[in-house]
Amino acid sequence: MKEKVCSKKMRLVEKLGVHLEKREQLAPVASRILAYIILTGKKGTTFDEMVCLLCASKSTISTHLNHLQDLKKIVYFTKTGDRKKYFTINKDMILQHIDDMIEEWKEVKALHLEIKNYKEIINHKMIENEDEKFELNFHNNYIKFLDDASTSIEELRTKLTTNKFSL
Repeated sequence: MKEKVCSKKMRLVEKLGVHLEKREQLAPVASRILAYIILTGKKGTTFDEMVCLLCASKSTISTHLNHLQDLKKIVYFTKTGDRKKYFTINKDMILQHIDDMIEEWKEVKALHLEIKNYKEIINHKMIENEDEKFELNFHNNYIKFLDDASTSIEELRTKLTTNKFSL
């Protein structure tokens, strides 16, 4: 059973790693390290475990761990009587990602409102033929979607910051 879980975890590390590589613009090994740390959870993972399981050299793992720490994507803790560092995801990374999404959605919404306003003016003042008028339903629906998505992600952010929800 444990072997099956480990195999499934490593397949998911690869899949999440590919996603993070694109989304976070990380090197392939750094994205796999981050994915592995995310999937390991609160107990954390050690340098030696990552060298063994990710099949990378000590210097490669070390370089990418330092880079991920510099980016504030991961943090480490130690255990009393144990000299090892245990790496975990930095909760602030999730909050920063949420903040970036909210900011991007605000910018997109403002742009769609401006485009919609422009099209409304053109429809009323310059186009007499109904068939040639701009269709505005897409903008209305997309703006509503952005509002709903923003509300939902802001609720998640609130839960994360008030410890009502943990990673």
